[in-house]
Amino acid sequence: MTVRHSRAAARVGFTLMEVLVVVAILVVLAGVGGVIYMRYLEDAKRDIAKTSVQSLAQAVEAYKLRNGDYPDSLLVLTEPQDNGSAYLEESALVDPWQQPYVYERENRNQRTGKPRIYSHGGNQADQASVISNW
Repeated sequence: MTVRHSRAAARVGFTLMEVLVVVAILVVLAGVGGVIYMRYLEDAKRDIAKTSVQSLAQAVEAYKLRNGDYPDSLLVLTEPQDNGSAYLEESALVDPWQQPYVYERENRNQRTGKPRIYSHGGNQADQASVISNW
């Protein structure tokens, strides 16, 4: 009986190899989870930018209806109009990547005549990442 008891007592903990395998599995799972999480964050930023560009376009159209022409810049929309409130807050003029939205008053859509409003997105060098109102 003493022989069995001593073998069981010797096998109480994990071997170094077992611990390393578990740690390796955890590292792989954390890496995959991190990549998926970062992609989710980037997609969320793109969705926020799309919604913000549409809101800016609506504010520009509202300004045009009230004043007869498009504003010279988006900053005009942050100023109170005729003792009323402003169309937008200044924080609405910055995209999720902390870059200002671009407003091109003279660059109009040929079909609708609306000025172009856009964000460069997360990668300013890539034209495919541009988020625009047309």
